[in-house]
Amino acid sequence: MTANSKPLSDLRILDFTRVLAGPYATALMADLGADVIKIEGPEGDEYRHVGPFQHGESALFQSVNRGKRSIVLDLKDPKDRDTAIAMAERADVLVENFRPGVMERLGLGAEALCARNPRLIYASISGFGQSGPMAARPAYDIIVQAMSGLMELTGSPEGAPTMVGEAIADVAAGLFAGWGIMAALHERQRTGRGRVIDVALADALASMMPTAAARVLVADQTPVRTGNKHALSAPFGVYAAKAGHFAVAVLNDKLFAGFCAAIGRADLAADPRLVNDSARRANETVLAEAIESWAAGQTAEEAAVVLTNAGIPAAPLATVREVWTSEHAMARGLVSPVAHPLLGVLNLPEQPVQFIGSPRGQRRPAPGLDEHGAEIRAELER
Repeated sequence: MTANSKPLSDLRILDFTRVLAGPYATALMADLGADVIKIEGPEGDEYRHVGPFQHGESALFQSVNRGKRSIVLDLKDPKDRDTAIAMAERADVLVENFRPGVMERLGLGAEALCARNPRLIYASISGFGQSGPMAARPAYDIIVQAMSGLMELTGSPEGAPTMVGEAIADVAAGLFAGWGIMAALHERQRTGRGRVIDVALADALASMMPTAAARVLVADQTPVRTGNKHALSAPFGVYAAKAGHFAVAVLNDKLFAGFCAAIGRADLAADPRLVNDSARRANETVLAEAIESWAAGQTAEEAAVVLTNAGIPAAPLATVREVWTSEHAMARGLVSPVAHPLLGVLNLPEQPVQFIGSPRGQRRPAPGLDEHGAEIRAELER
């Protein structure tokens, strides 16, 4: 197996993005073998200057810019702008996440570049899209979380709305951008022409909430915060043990009967207050009391083992460190080593989809600023 057997090894992608949403999308494609050329201004991507740092290098930048090449272009300089145009004429995909209108003002908008390269797939990522009443509004992940409804749904019913503990709007937009690009590449095989793609963080995050959307659009309900409990099912949530907390997911009557037997409360399966899923959710406090009474003499790990052995989906809550250093993560290749010239061997995340028969790993590190500038310019001369 070689890196050339990766699914996207024949693609060249121009990456005009910075910070997170766009770089995340293009990092996924670099993982799959695409030649991703990161085009940066003289100061570099903002993430180069955001910690934590190791020997002056940003860990965040290393993570989401793995596998790429870097060239510095001052897009306000006519000569560098001509270089960018020449690169676009040879590229398969261009991804940018400036505010709407910026690329057009630079002479690098979709209409101009797609006229020069009709096969070009041009993807724009922004907070609220290239059109619509909020298109010009600035956005960061927390702003989109606040405006999407997700924050209002997250946290304790008695407490304040809570931000999700990761930049989930950026990640969602990056995923949907990659998904859209793959669809456009497939379409290009049939038509021979590229496609302009418009991805908004706000749209992407709203689309990541199908349960809430169904309740509003189909059932005409107004979802509210339910904390660590499922809005519609029970027992389906997080419960306290003697030490730690564990999650349980019971979604049907058969599982519920097995669950009741596992915790020594077979009587609950016959309780008229718990006759079906909706009744169990309405009377979840009865279940919570029984569950936490049973778990009071056990650790979260012990409780989860008992339930898992009985065929009930359950798990203790893991820390982020435990997840990324776990046997599962290593066995699945979610992390692979990358050799960095300054930092030595780095363990960096990799896209999670397993392409059977295609090698994982074998990636270059995130590039130094303009590290490949001379190399890329030389390629344009050939």
